[in-house]
Amino acid sequence: MDWKEILRRRLATPNTEKKSEQELKDEEMDLFTKYYSEWKGDRKNTNEFYKTIPRFYYRLPAEDEVLLQKLREESRAVFLQRKSRELLDNEELQNLWFLLDKHQTPPMIGEEAMINYENFLKVGEKAGPKCKQFFTAKVFAKLLHTDSYGRISIMQFFNYVMRKVWLHQTRIGLSLYDVAGQGYLRESDLENYILELIPTLPQLDGLEKSFYSFYVCTAVRKFFFFLDPLRTGKIKIQDILACSFLDDLLELRDEELSKESQETNWFSAPSALRVYGQYLNLDKDHNGMLSKEELSRYGTATMTNVFLDRVFQECLTYDGEMDYKTYLDFVLALENRKEPAALQYIFKLLDIENKGYLNVFSLNYFFRDEIFDMVKPKDPLKISLQDLINSNQGDTVTTILIDLNGFWTYENREALVANDNENSADLDDT
Repeated sequence: MDWKEILRRRLATPNTEKKSEQELKDEEMDLFTKYYSEWKGDRKNTNEFYKTIPRFYYRLPAEDEVLLQKLREESRAVFLQRKSRELLDNEELQNLWFLLDKHQTPPMIGEEAMINYENFLKVGEKAGPKCKQFFTAKVFAKLLHTDSYGRISIMQFFNYVMRKVWLHQTRIGLSLYDVAGQGYLRESDLENYILELIPTLPQLDGLEKSFYSFYVCTAVRKFFFFLDPLRTGKIKIQDILACSFLDDLLELRDEELSKESQETNWFSAPSALRVYGQYLNLDKDHNGMLSKEELSRYGTATMTNVFLDRVFQECLTYDGEMDYKTYLDFVLALENRKEPAALQYIFKLLDIENKGYLNVFSLNYFFRDEIFDMVKPKDPLKISLQDLINSNQGDTVTTILIDLNGFWTYENREALVANDNENSADLDDT
């Protein structure tokens, strides 16, 4: 029975003895304490299984808890060192390659050495405890393709192991900069990581130290533009490892990287100097910021005034002018218009009524209704960001809406094709 009901009945029982008001209150309190304690004890017993649930929340030390913060930092450092020692070193990788080569299963496919499952397990037994995680049926099945003898490529398996080791090494390296210890990097954390990485990248040897801060800003901005769409100011380390940006950055370790690869790599010295050089050229008054008039000369100087107005209305500015970081977001959006993050950036500028979709009014503000025919949205009266992405026409649509050259090219596309055909015919005749 509920303790409240027991108390109510007890108090309702007639009492022949006349008691003072204070005595009645004391008795009431005694009864309340008794029945509440019994009820609480029973409830505690019925919920005894709660004790078996492991603790899953640990409070982070406050800023003034210096000793706890230091203890946490030291324990994390010890943990990361231990995880680092669990990885295969160069000597162990060489030994693994030797064992794989020794146990290859004939015949070879061209110059490709193969290994069957039986020999695969033998190598796993001899390779040592650190390699145990790689010699599983799941890994073998993952690398098994169309070999009629049921074998896998030794080179593919070794590359798989190398990739895993590299990912763990990189994760540990990034985690050292995770000041909060929560599995993500803030902007300042990633800046420190890249700044200390610069001396290890031969392709950046030519950079002057005075340019380091601008290079770091340029590099970090790409990570945050694409991996932090909600602008929380932090990125999961897991997301950094999953994307290709870190591969592009570490590609600069290659001393023989081709000129073409450098030009297409956002993190290369030529690319960073190009972007920063453009910014300086646009800054006609040399105040380190860009006004709307200065930004209008970007690229081929054909961006529409209405689009530029929206840029300065929506983007972060300082006294109506744009700094280098905001400019980098602008460049990344315009140079990657097929990417969802870039389309999200431009979509926000085109959505002048902030409704989450583009209606006829919005598009008339920039262009005309035939945009709807290109995108074919679910709702015939509005275009959502997902419609724009699904149409595979996002780059064309945004170019038409924000760039006069894009508008002109689209309007004259048939004439341009006919002209190209005529030129081709003239060349054939000659």
